[in-house]
Amino acid sequence: MHAEHSIDEAGPKVYGMVAEFDDPDRIVAAAQKAFDAGYRKLDAYTPFPVHGLDHAVGFKKNMVAPLVLLGGLTGASAGFLMQYIAAVLHYPYLIGGRPLLSWPMFIPITFEMGILFAAFAAVFGMFALNGLPMPYHPVFNAPRFELASRDAFFLCIEAKDDRYDEVETRSFLEGLGAKQVSVVEA
Repeated sequence: MHAEHSIDEAGPKVYGMVAEFDDPDRIVAAAQKAFDAGYRKLDAYTPFPVHGLDHAVGFKKNMVAPLVLLGGLTGASAGFLMQYIAAVLHYPYLIGGRPLLSWPMFIPITFEMGILFAAFAAVFGMFALNGLPMPYHPVFNAPRFELASRDAFFLCIEAKDDRYDEVETRSFLEGLGAKQVSVVEA
């Protein structure tokens, strides 16, 4: 049932199909209908955040928050361990009869190392999970795609999708009320 994903053997491969919409409500409805129809490899491009669009295209919960928590706990543990090794093992020095492991004095460095590692985990985790840096994406080849940063809304169904068929997908997107539907070359 799948159409050939390339135009011809020597020609460029197809990345997918893009539909242009002129209203945020229409793209949310179109994305929801596409997801309900069984399309799973789809994405939407809008000039501003559109409420509900992430659920309509089937975005899963992101993993940045657990990465930040893990980074913070790792940093706090590393900070505490660093101080423990220095104050208890390598240079045990009794001051005023206090115990060698006087944990209250370790709190500031432990906290700061937790914050530092959490910040690094947030930045690098976000870059890795978003596939950044990505200076080029095939969807940039879509006609009129430069309007995605101004006043147009685009829904893209990738050719890798199991339900993708060039003829059926085009008629499906046109049936959703798209202003323009075009094939995007990879």
